[in-house]
Amino acid sequence: MKKGKIVKFVVQYEALIVGEWRPMVRYDTSHGFAHKDIIHYKGEEDKQPLYFQDFKMALTFAIQDLKTSWKWYRMAYEREIENEERAGH
Repeated sequence: MKKGKIVKFVVQYEALIVGEWRPMVRYDTSHGFAHKDIIHYKGEEDKQPLYFQDFKMALTFAIQDLKTSWKWYRMAYEREIENEERAGH
């Protein structure tokens, strides 16, 4: 924070899957703008910009989204693992 303003942040959801902590979703400001990264099983990332007027609103949204949607993110990640295993990769 800088005089009451958020100047950067990182919020990440990780889950213990098959004995490993795996990142699945990350919200951050690492490229100078607020965005969400969906982190796939094979390591690819989908970057989605967040369109909020400031980082405080983006951070509040990020925390709320992870609190309410973590189960969905985990299920989608586990589905990717199952699909990879079925495909024989």
